[in-house]
Amino acid sequence: MHNIPAQPGAGLAIGKIESAGISGMKIRKAELVIILIALLSAVSAAAQAASPQDAIALEQQGKLPEAAQAWVAVTKRNPNDAAAFASLGVVLSKEQKYLEAASAYRRALALDPKLPGVQPNLGLAEFKQGQFPAAAAALRVAVTSDPTNPQASTLLGLSYYGEQQFAEAVKYLEPAAKSDPGNLELYRLLAQSCLWAKNYPCALETFRQLLHQNPDSAPAHVLLGEALDGLGRTQEAISEFETAAKISPNEPNVHFGLGYLHWKTQQYDEARKEFERELALDSGHAQALAYLGDIEWKNNHPDAAVSLLKQSLSIQKNLRIVYIDLGAIYLQQKDYKDAQTALLRAVALDPALPDAHYQLGRLYQALGKPADAAKELTKVKELHKKAEDSLVGKIASSPPALNPSETK
Repeated sequence: MHNIPAQPGAGLAIGKIESAGISGMKIRKAELVIILIALLSAVSAAAQAASPQDAIALEQQGKLPEAAQAWVAVTKRNPNDAAAFASLGVVLSKEQKYLEAASAYRRALALDPKLPGVQPNLGLAEFKQGQFPAAAAALRVAVTSDPTNPQASTLLGLSYYGEQQFAEAVKYLEPAAKSDPGNLELYRLLAQSCLWAKNYPCALETFRQLLHQNPDSAPAHVLLGEALDGLGRTQEAISEFETAAKISPNEPNVHFGLGYLHWKTQQYDEARKEFERELALDSGHAQALAYLGDIEWKNNHPDAAVSLLKQSLSIQKNLRIVYIDLGAIYLQQKDYKDAQTALLRAVALDPALPDAHYQLGRLYQALGKPADAAKELTKVKELHKKAEDSLVGKIASSPPALNPSETK
């Protein structure tokens, strides 16, 4: 086998070829980088040169991200252009970027507090985020500036509803609903506002209008029953709940509400049946358990009462009737320490009702504390019985929450 001699300079030639190839690749990469930088510079220059007319044209074409970028460029060139910030807010709102939109609107108002249309737009952007106090603040200004703006007035009413300022909500939702009689959702919110503001005549009228539109609505019959009960027309309220139970026997809280009305009118056997029906649908219904416990206590079955009351307490910690009854039972059993704990908790939940003060007075008498007993019994004489017997607040702790994303 013969060895082939290496050719002089062959390795050098190969090295030159490889070097030339690598250099060529580097040149091409460099050219691409230069071209890319040039393109980016051109795009940046175009964005910086964008005018309000360009931004408006892009928005009209439905190119919202590009329109927003154009408005940002306009505001960067002229940071004191309030109208540009307002226009940016509009585009961001259309993109459903409400937090950024609100920021743009606030910037516009900081530059020009009287710029037309910005306050209602800010109110809407805050409302869409569920920021009801901030929405109401902006919308109050808008309504004051233009009381004839129906959209701003309606949205202000909805914001008050979201804040659970129901009396204020009624002021704006009532005229809005009357001007749009086919809007059942608006009537429903008005009716709930009237009910929770304890404006029972308003609630009664509004729920009747809802039932006229949909006579087979079990929830509407329930709410009408609540309004009637608030007006002291408890027998009529019972009829409405009975109708609701026939229409929809599995409707949540229908049987509890009917049971409560029977309990209120001291029809304890009927009340028991309804509470048990509610528990058959929802075994964890704390109030049904509590009122069943109360019935057992009234029937002089303290052990059964305590069992039911403690079941209720394990589910819900703030039912006043539970503490009143436990306090009275423990007092009868001479368990004074637990009686005092329960009764003080009942007072803390509502100090304006006399029954807990009466039981505390009896407890202090049993403990040989005449001065404390006299103080509590004096409170009993001073306090006037509130409308605690109303169903409002028992069927639900608050009305249905707003879903801002569904509000147009």
